[in-house]
Amino acid sequence: MTETLDKTDILILRELQKDAKLTTKELAAKVNLSPSPVFERQKRLEREGYIKRYVAVVDPLKAGSGIMVLCNVSLKQHSKEYSRQFTSVIADIEEVVECYNTSGDYDYMLKIYARSMPHYQELVLGTLGELDCIGSLHSIFVIGEVKNTMAVPLR
Repeated sequence: MTETLDKTDILILRELQKDAKLTTKELAAKVNLSPSPVFERQKRLEREGYIKRYVAVVDPLKAGSGIMVLCNVSLKQHSKEYSRQFTSVIADIEEVVECYNTSGDYDYMLKIYARSMPHYQELVLGTLGELDCIGSLHSIFVIGEVKNTMAVPLR
């Protein structure tokens, strides 16, 4: 990845990971360049896919989703059909904010935000429980957050 990134590109990415709302002028001051080349570099980083998108990070507690659950899922069997069925349903569940296909004891790990325990129970029993492809679920309830960053390490 970093073959095409020079030190200035890395600085730009680091600053944007801290605050994507920086204006070109503010970003230029932070990386010691004039605004025009910073603008061009940022556009190139977007074009080349280093910058995927810009988002607002919403506080889940303030938004009413006070429970975070890491849910490990095992499919009944490893087949393309079960995997397609599972991933197509998961893609449409708003409470599932992340989904990873994993190795080890489970096939998938979900990060889920729920309003309450009854809300999570309804999601498990009413939505996930209806999927014939799921063999088992293992829920881990997060009681405290130690670190949460979306920043990718850059070298």
